[in-house]
Amino acid sequence: GTLALGSKWCPASHDLTSQHGDSKGQAGSMYLLILGHDIHFHDKKIALLEAGPRKEYDHVPDSYSNRVSSISPGSATLLSSCGAWDHVCSLRLKPFRRMQVWDACSEAMIVFEKDDLDDMGYIVENDVIMSALTKQLDAVADRVEVFYRSKAVGYTWPLPSHGCGTSPWVQVELADGRRLQTKLLIGADGHNSVVRKEAEIKNIEHQYDQSAVVATLHLSEATDNNVAWQRFLPTGPIALLPLSDTASSLVWSTSHDHASELLAMDEESFVDSINSAFWSNINHSDFIDTAGAMFRSAISLLKPLGTAVRQLPPSVAGVDAESRAMFPLGLGHATEYVRPRVALIGDAAHRVHPLAGQGVNLGFGDIACLAHHLSAAAFNGSDLGSLKHLLKFETERQRHNVSLLAATDMLKRLYSTTLAPLVLLRTWGLQATNALPPVKVRISLTSVRAVGVHSILLFMKYAQDVKIFVCLK
Repeated sequence: GTLALGSKWCPASHDLTSQHGDSKGQAGSMYLLILGHDIHFHDKKIALLEAGPRKEYDHVPDSYSNRVSSISPGSATLLSSCGAWDHVCSLRLKPFRRMQVWDACSEAMIVFEKDDLDDMGYIVENDVIMSALTKQLDAVADRVEVFYRSKAVGYTWPLPSHGCGTSPWVQVELADGRRLQTKLLIGADGHNSVVRKEAEIKNIEHQYDQSAVVATLHLSEATDNNVAWQRFLPTGPIALLPLSDTASSLVWSTSHDHASELLAMDEESFVDSINSAFWSNINHSDFIDTAGAMFRSAISLLKPLGTAVRQLPPSVAGVDAESRAMFPLGLGHATEYVRPRVALIGDAAHRVHPLAGQGVNLGFGDIACLAHHLSAAAFNGSDLGSLKHLLKFETERQRHNVSLLAATDMLKRLYSTTLAPLVLLRTWGLQATNALPPVKVRISLTSVRAVGVHSILLFMKYAQDVKIFVCLK
């Protein structure tokens, strides 16, 4: 998706739009909802260009989607602030109260439990999130107009010093020939962002030697299923995320060749591979196990209550037909988040490995931060497209996002080796962290409170005299 603020309609067009291709448009729709619910926007033009058809559920389908997101409590609060969370709850979600992460090459593990935090998070299908946002956009239809099957095909950027024959705003051309101009264009159109490319913002990219295999799995028996499981294999992490008492979602990052093999397997072989990946100790070594046990014993002497009880993951019995899919993984980061009259949010600005489960939450954090700085600009009567306040957003979010992207990339590399010294190092590190509750809480709060809802409230309070345009790929 692509967003724009302060839009002004050309005579040939009317109230306007935003553009969106698939579930990656969550950030753009969310941003519009926040503004659409602000009383100061009741007489303003807000629009969303949606490249695809309308997607909304009256009732969720019987089968689960194979694309899900881990929603932090902070992101859930943000969704609630614009009225979308109630729709999510009325459709389908699964809260989890414990998270267990462990190494396939040793006995090392770390456990996060509800006792450490108020909530751990929620597993929600991407289609459910988009349906909730779509429904809530209907609630503000008098302020937000959504144009489906619409697409931006060209952009004209304002010159540094525009003359009487040129516009000081960004001009957008639609596929049907309509044109519009906007004070601030916000690119929220995914990691292949057209806005980023058209604005000539460089993107640092690295393609991992991995693909993610996703599928919807059936468990051998019904359980509370309120634990999110992740195991680091030498070929990449495998995660089992709860969907219901009898179903879970698989995200298995592995080599491209192995991913293709997993998709080609019959159901029985595929299920056996999953269970083996979670249960097998084939990658263990006596040396690492002995060293790890000694270190764990030393920790228990110093801090008897510092260790958590290991649980066993549920056994998988089957897979939904047609739910298996794969997609390549990579790292990406825009060198700039802003240009005059342009800002990038979500996957358009950064792409992260799914092992951290923070892709959607990072995008929601961008929304909260940008809203905060635009609120200050609106309150002061500043030009929304000015770099003066856009650079503050860029600085704040890059500091946060770059550190998380770097840490995620480091973890990916650290757990992709079976070299004994590195395995021992990460084993001791994970055991020590698991034995120190304050450290675990600190790690969890980094993601749980990533979205500053107070900044959204500030934006709603001060943003006045603003018009909006959003364009989601």
